[in-house]
Amino acid sequence: MNRRRLRPDEEELWRKVTDKTERLHPEKPFHPDDFVTTPPQQQRTRASFEVTPAPIKSQKSKPSTSINLSPSIVDQVAAQPVQMDRKAFTQMKRGKLKPEGKLDLHGMTTDRAHPALTRFILSAQSQGKRLVLVVTGKGKNRDDEGPIPVRFGVLRHQVPQWLSMPPLSSVVMQVSQANVRHGGGGAYYVYLRRNR
Repeated sequence: MNRRRLRPDEEELWRKVTDKTERLHPEKPFHPDDFVTTPPQQQRTRASFEVTPAPIKSQKSKPSTSINLSPSIVDQVAAQPVQMDRKAFTQMKRGKLKPEGKLDLHGMTTDRAHPALTRFILSAQSQGKRLVLVVTGKGKNRDDEGPIPVRFGVLRHQVPQWLSMPPLSSVVMQVSQANVRHGGGGAYYVYLRRNR
């Protein structure tokens, strides 16, 4: 078995370590030749298997990328089945039907917008109105880099959900994105059931 001698830099490092430590067996003299290592190639041939240590993740690892596969709010609203008269729905989508009322929620907080929407829809239905326009605004693309992600266009996402929940779900027949002439992506047509 060939033994490798310590290199001069290894021997110097060893001497620095031994100068600062207390020997367990002072009666035995130190000689660098007593501390030799087996060459790496011979170590590999003798071992029956090699264990590769798992990589240690650094604390500054890159954040994992998450992919949101849920459809956009535009796709969700468009995917709803048509419950109103199809001819009237087509005219509404083309902007040919004139809304009988309009609520502008643009710039409001969700705390103010939700009660305002509820009052407006219930009032419009009690007055016999069928088509109303709810303006939400498209939302601002702001990157606040906070710990909780903020959805782009909060009201734009919330309004369809509010309209599908009681008490509004009982009076709303159809929700659709407005035509460009009535606000496009920043507004919704809300078609109401007849007042009984």
